[in-house]
Amino acid sequence: MSIHIEAEKGEIAETVLLPGDPLRAKWIADHFLENPKQYNNIRGMLGFTGTYNGKKVSVQGTGMGIPSTLIYCHELINEYGVKNLIRVGSAGSYMKKVKINDIVVAMAASSTSGINAARFPGANFAPTANFQLFTKAVNFAAREKINIHAGNILTSDAFYEDDAEDYKKWAKFGILCVEMETAGLYTVAAQYGVSALSLLTVSDSMVTGESLSSEEREKAFSEMIKIALNIL
Repeated sequence: MSIHIEAEKGEIAETVLLPGDPLRAKWIADHFLENPKQYNNIRGMLGFTGTYNGKKVSVQGTGMGIPSTLIYCHELINEYGVKNLIRVGSAGSYMKKVKINDIVVAMAASSTSGINAARFPGANFAPTANFQLFTKAVNFAAREKINIHAGNILTSDAFYEDDAEDYKKWAKFGILCVEMETAGLYTVAAQYGVSALSLLTVSDSMVTGESLSSEEREKAFSEMIKIALNIL
């Protein structure tokens, strides 16, 4: 048992899916895992372990933003021996070609966060995905004809930006979309020598103003979860 996770040793799999929303963790467990068992309810941040095609897998809510995500990732790695961390979240598109319902596989994560400033004063660390997980995700999507985009994303500390046009600056440099956790996830994975990947479903667009309803998000997220579970 750790400070924020009440699981006993052995109750969490070496591979963990990481949605931000704890209720989405329950939805994933209920719809995709065989015989899921809840192992965590501290602070309402639900966690479950079950099997998928005979392989043990866990799903753990992380909350929103880098600070919350890092708490759970740190404990999963250091207290429970987790080796593969796969974020399954939502994102806002920064480009016209990245449409609602599309899936983004995050190759790297630029960031407005100062999470690495103290570690690397006067320099920049580039948080990147694990090559093996990234390649498996891209190849599986190609085989299943699932529409994806792969490239650099932005991890932002702010959900509500002061400047509604700020996204254009990032889009000019090839940033596909924005979310709030991946740069932290990729950094902690690199720090402890484990594997990490972020899969993101586009739920809204800064370019067109479109957004998905709650029901539409559930259907769209299914494809992303399918990719995550089949690269284990």
